[in-house]
This record gives sequence, structure tokens and C-alpha cells, in this order.
Amino acid sequence: MSLPEAAGGGSICDVPGLRVGHWSSPLRPTGCTVLLCEQGAVAGVDVRGAAPGTRETDLLAPENTVERIHALLLSGGSAFGLDAASGVMRWLLERDHGLAVGPARVPIVPAAVIFDLWVGENPRITPDAAAGYAACEAASRGAPAEGSVGAGAGATVGKLLGFERAMKGGVGSASLRVGDLVVGALVVVNAMGDIHDPADGRLIAGARGDDGHPLGVVQALLQGRPLPGGPLSGSATTLGIVATNAPLSKAGATKLAQIAHDGFARSINPVHSVSDGDTIFALSTARQGGTAVQADARLLGLLAAEVTALAVLRGVSAARGLPGLPAVSELT
Repeated sequence: MSLPEAAGGGSICDVPGLRVGHWSSPLRPTGCTVLLCEQGAVAGVDVRGAAPGTRETDLLAPENTVERIHALLLSGGSAFGLDAASGVMRWLLERDHGLAVGPARVPIVPAAVIFDLWVGENPRITPDAAAGYAACEAASRGAPAEGSVGAGAGATVGKLLGFERAMKGGVGSASLRVGDLVVGALVVVNAMGDIHDPADGRLIAGARGDDGHPLGVVQALLQGRPLPGGPLSGSATTLGIVATNAPLSKAGATKLAQIAHDGFARSINPVHSVSDGDTIFALSTARQGGTAVQADARLLGLLAAEVTALAVLRGVSAARGLPGLPAVSELT
């Protein structure tokens, strides 16, 4: 199967002021990914899936007090993986980063998780505080590794017909630039649905038919194929971060996160289901009061949706297969 040409181009680290690091477990396909913005960034979030696992998302609401975050964590391990955020906090605090509260500093680290407990032999192995700390230690300004690494190590797609017909997902990143304006995305693709190339609608990865290739699950269901029994709620989730060097308020960042979900909708079908916890964070690295790139909000939203869809394609294109979970690159 040929991969889409659109699955190339830049990374979220093309946005100034950001670093990304991964930690991958050597014992089971799981891990975590941290995006560092130690000097602080304005951020917002939009949660669309019905089964989210998140931390510190309420403080990102525009009406709430805290203005800036210092890192974002995306993790495997379901709700257990939220523990990795405490390691990110410790790493930041050791370097005196965080919100000043009197004599104390409190690093602000929102987080979200995917469900990957069914991948591998021991679901009790999940990212913890030490894993979050290690991801910070590995962070760099270069383009982050993609595919089956970090929070994408245990990511899968195409689970609507059962886990035995799923394929490997992963983490992907991309960026787009118009003049001095940069918009980047980092996505962990762990969808219940299939993955399509938004450029032409072509099926890229997803639930497999009897021949081992993606069959197009929506069309199959419309034609009367029955859904398998058993619990699926909470067994998926695609996570994303969209970042820009354009100045944003918290309300503007929240709106950008909302628009970026269009990128999920263009590349994942079905999406935002009762089994997904689909969540997108958006942030601006522009410093208030300083020289910043100005951008029309309409252009910024367009770029956010486009780069999110590109990052989804990058995540599945770079993935490596596991036993019983082929990657798109392995299909011929």
C-alpha cells in the first residue's frame, strides 16, 4: 500500500520555544510524550470524545485564572498514565520553572491519556512519574521521533470491529508556514475509526477484513455488517497539540483547539465517538507585549485543521507493527 505524499513536512518544534521528548517502556508497548514550553505559553483545550482521561484541563477555560502552562503531557496507560505528569512537574521545579505563588513555584502541566492497556502482555506496566521525568530529559528542539514511540508506542487504530482486526497507530508531527507565521501539530493516533487521506478520501489504515487489509468500516456497517459485542468504551482516543507563534488569548487558544478538531474529522472516520476521548490542546508561544507575528484568525484556523490532519497521517505512516497489529507500511 502506497503512503500519501502529504504525510511529510516539518514538526511542531518548528514553532519557536518548544521542545518534545519521548519515553518508551522497554517492557510493554506504552510510553509518554512531553512538550516543554518552560518559559510559559498561553493555552486552551477542547475535548470532543465521550471517554476522556485528562488532568488540569479545567484551568485552561478562558474564564479561569491561570494564564500560562509550562508543559503538556500525552501518555499511554489510560488513567494510570496521568501519574507521569508529576514527574514533568518535578523536572520543571528543579529548574525553577512554574507559576510564582508567593515564595513557591507551581509548574502547570495539563495532560491527557490514551487507552493502550490491551497491547502487550502486562497491562500493569504504565508510564509513571519517572517516565515523565525521563521524557523531559530526552526533550530537544529537533524534529521528534514519530510512529511507535512515546505515547504512540501502544497506539492502535481501526478497533470498531474488534481488537483482533485493528492496526498499529502512532505519534506524528507536522508544521505549516505562511510567511513568518508557523503552526505545528503533534498527534497521538489511537482512534476507534479508520484513517483516510483528507486530500482524496483514500483509506489508509483501519479495521481489517478477512484479507488482512483495511475494508472501510463505515461502508461495511452501512451495508449491514454487525458490530461485535463486548465493551469498547474508553478503549480508544486520539490526542493532539496545535501550537503557533501568533499571539493568542486563552479564549483564542480554545477556539483554535476547537477548529483543529476539523483535522481529526477529515482524517479519522468515525471520530469523536462514545469510545474515544479525543482531546486537542492549542497554545501560543508569543510573549505578551513583545514583538509577535500577527495572523488573521481565519488563516490560523485553516492552518490548524490542515496541520492536524497531516500529523494524523504521519503518525500511522511512521508506525511499526506488532504481532497481530500490522502497520500500514507493512501492507502490500
